[in-house]
Amino acid sequence: MGLLPHKKALCRPLALVLTCALMCALGAGCQQTDEKHETTIFAMDTVMTLTVYGDGERIGGQEALDEMVETIYLLESRQDATREDSEIARLNQSGGETVPLSGETADLLGQALELCALTGGALDITAYPAAETWGFTTGEYRVPSDAELEELAGRIDYTQVQLGSSGELLPTATLASDVELDLGAVAKGYAGEQLGAYLKRVGITSALLDLGQSTIQAVGGKPDGSPWRIGIQDPAGEGYLGVLELEDQAMGTSGGYQRYFEEDGVHYWHIIDPATAAPARSGLASVTVVGPSGLTCDGLSTALFVMGLEEGTAFWRAHRSLDFDVIFISDDGSVSITPGLEGSFSLADGYQDREVTVLS
Repeated sequence: MGLLPHKKALCRPLALVLTCALMCALGAGCQQTDEKHETTIFAMDTVMTLTVYGDGERIGGQEALDEMVETIYLLESRQDATREDSEIARLNQSGGETVPLSGETADLLGQALELCALTGGALDITAYPAAETWGFTTGEYRVPSDAELEELAGRIDYTQVQLGSSGELLPTATLASDVELDLGAVAKGYAGEQLGAYLKRVGITSALLDLGQSTIQAVGGKPDGSPWRIGIQDPAGEGYLGVLELEDQAMGTSGGYQRYFEEDGVHYWHIIDPATAAPARSGLASVTVVGPSGLTCDGLSTALFVMGLEEGTAFWRAHRSLDFDVIFISDDGSVSITPGLEGSFSLADGYQDREVTVLS
């Protein structure tokens, strides 16, 4: 099976996708007339659960699942910076030489660079050496010295990545010799977007793709016509703070609770501020972005976390054409949402006395 045809578009415990029993407890419909096909895999350094209801016009639900799993593994083999044989690893090890890319990797890289530029570098895919030095890619955690951080910050610069083509018009990329990149901030969103488009092409109209670490792609709604109900993690606890109704959209969350370590009582998380090469300290505990593009949701959740509430809100106001909405959860537990989520976000039991501010 070849890679699923891709669609160009601009546009991290796991997201609490509510089980059927929990949906019932929340008052959601659980009667489903279409057969459920589901599989759970480990890919892109996380657990993914893909759920499809019914069959397509040209393919069965189980066959569609098999196709999607194969595609995820193929994308991972090409785009994972930690795999020595991947295209991205070869680019990082190229010493400034031009490296050929597959069309899908070039597409993802190009869109990621656009998003880096759009966010003014709040999202920067060349922060990989900093994440590696902190141990977030290896599990060998440590706090770098100030001198190390200064040197690392000087190497974070997405403008040092250049896309091009060979004489045969095959896509290529060139990377400055002291720069390394990682597409982890956008790869799961991109994969979800491609898989969602594939399911629609083969006529499957109800599916929920949990790509792990709070990256969700919803195809349509539930078989009974109601929206999917997704739990939003409480960054300060084990449960979920709120419930988001999602239908035919993507969702991406970045939070300090997802991947972190503690040293001398200080909490260090994996979301790197490109300006400091250190974990971002913006006053936010998590950011969830909702919209039609999985890549945009995935990448913007990281960028807005780095920006913080005030700057992140200003970015949302200035880029309404991207058609996205946001849930900001601050360090103090306060919740702010953009107006497009007023009818689809609600606080969960135990949190209903918390104030939710609707941004304007």
